[in-house]
Amino acid sequence: MKASMRARLEQLALRLSDLNTLLAAQDSSRDAAEFRRLHREHAELTQVIDHFENFRRAQSDIAAAEQMLSDPELAEFAAEECARADERSRAEVATLERLMLPGDPNDSRNVFLEIRAGTGGDESALFAGDLLRMYTRYAELHGWKVELVSESQSELGGYREVIVRITGDSVYEKLKFESGVHRVQRVPETEAQGRIHTSACTVAVLAEADEVGEIDVDPEDLRIDVFRSSGAGGQHVNKTESAVRITHLPTGIVVECQDDRSQHRNRDRAMTVLRSRLLDRRTREAHEKEAAHRKSLVGSGDRSERIRTYNFPQGRVTDHRINLTLYKIDRIIGGELDEIIDGLTNAHQAELLAELDEASA
Repeated sequence: MKASMRARLEQLALRLSDLNTLLAAQDSSRDAAEFRRLHREHAELTQVIDHFENFRRAQSDIAAAEQMLSDPELAEFAAEECARADERSRAEVATLERLMLPGDPNDSRNVFLEIRAGTGGDESALFAGDLLRMYTRYAELHGWKVELVSESQSELGGYREVIVRITGDSVYEKLKFESGVHRVQRVPETEAQGRIHTSACTVAVLAEADEVGEIDVDPEDLRIDVFRSSGAGGQHVNKTESAVRITHLPTGIVVECQDDRSQHRNRDRAMTVLRSRLLDRRTREAHEKEAAHRKSLVGSGDRSERIRTYNFPQGRVTDHRINLTLYKIDRIIGGELDEIIDGLTNAHQAELLAELDEASA
């Protein structure tokens, strides 16, 4: 391990000790936003320092084994122990290098997942429904909770637009590379001649903003309209004006929420989505500045960027950013996304490591 890396880890160990003291204080939860920030930092540092302790134990085992090498009766055993401890040490260094990469402050957040039908008409809306089921199943496999926020159903099934809130551990970290255009190639059920059609949906993954302090919204910047909720085909499902549309005048961002029968709850949900979209806007602007001198391997997160194709006749899914093709479309559409998401994460981390190596060269 490089001396600079060890020194940094020693500093982080001291910071973790300070955080333990701060979080144990009686007034630690008085400022809710600051408490959440400290708690997130504590969780991240605990993981790093646990691996640092494993590294130090491995180094101690190496030193103990090396002392036994001079004893002829123990030399063979000592050599084996030294090799095993050295392997553990190298593995911990590799893990620490990954954990100490520049972190995304949003990784531990919950998300709002937005899916919108694009080119392809009714088939695109049906594909939006398929994507929602895929992500819902993926969330279930990870023990996350999915809550419907807003939906606009199409007449033949599926969605013109649907928004869900996904809560759990490290949701944004797992789903953040899913933003972009998802394309499907298949024969629609309504296609009499068996021709393959190409349709597309746009997916946006927004980190949920903290309710207090992080994104301040001036009430003077809002236009709030109320209207009657309606279902597919325009049939009224609520005779009162419970649906809410909020327009953020400075940015033009519009959020609608009509899933609840309570106007108050719809307004609260719409405000939560609005804050998250404003946080996403701020985050993407910062990323665009960083990307001015480099092009990210896994993409910019641009909503117009084609990221993945689901080809049903060939049974394959291709992620175009890392040239990964898997012939298991049924399992992937069924929520088994880990192989793709892990590939994207590893490519992103490899890119960051390469940049750090260039900077230190």
